[in-house]
Amino acid sequence: MTDKQKVVMFQGDSITDGGRPKESEGHGTSYPYLIASRVGADLANQSPTFYNRGISGNRVSDMNARWNEDTFYYSPDVISILIGVNDAWRIVDNGPKGATDRFERHYTALLAETREVLPETTLILLEPFVLKTGSTVEEWDRWMDIIPTYQAKVRQLADQYDTVFVPLQEMFDQACKLADASFWLYDGVHPTAAGHALIADQWLTIVKKSPKIGHLFHK
Repeated sequence: MTDKQKVVMFQGDSITDGGRPKESEGHGTSYPYLIASRVGADLANQSPTFYNRGISGNRVSDMNARWNEDTFYYSPDVISILIGVNDAWRIVDNGPKGATDRFERHYTALLAETREVLPETTLILLEPFVLKTGSTVEEWDRWMDIIPTYQAKVRQLADQYDTVFVPLQEMFDQACKLADASFWLYDGVHPTAAGHALIADQWLTIVKKSPKIGHLFHK
């Protein structure tokens, strides 16, 4: 990283949250912790700052509602977003009482406002993912009606708003050839330690190769 001290923000739901202590700036035990550890050690002379603002249970509408205080306030140079599984889960469990799926609507609004308020900030969108094990098995067909649609929408939004896109579903599918799905996502949704390591590795690989941002993550 170069010039001023860089600020990297991680946003999302429980997968990002990772049990982080809300009373301090701890990173929890999820992929942001692994990324911050590796990049921080590599670029210690530049003292980058990492914030984890993932909140367990969040849908994209919840994240959008707190975006001003939890993201804009920090004026991050990089914003990494992983969201969507709770939007799908609520639908699978017949949770929403309204008439529409608001995932795309709120995600689009969030990205559009971010581009307006922080035009120089680099956005990184992570693909939502699931595996067939644990909590997803019983309603797997319904999950498959929703998650692939969300994945396509996130890829589309990444192109539309010129962000870095980090694909994850195929990575987890391939990993299941080495070990059972529950080894990577213990309930079909939440990563194990090994699952978080896969996400961190993929994030670092894609980001470091990106012409948009890769130069910031090299010594």
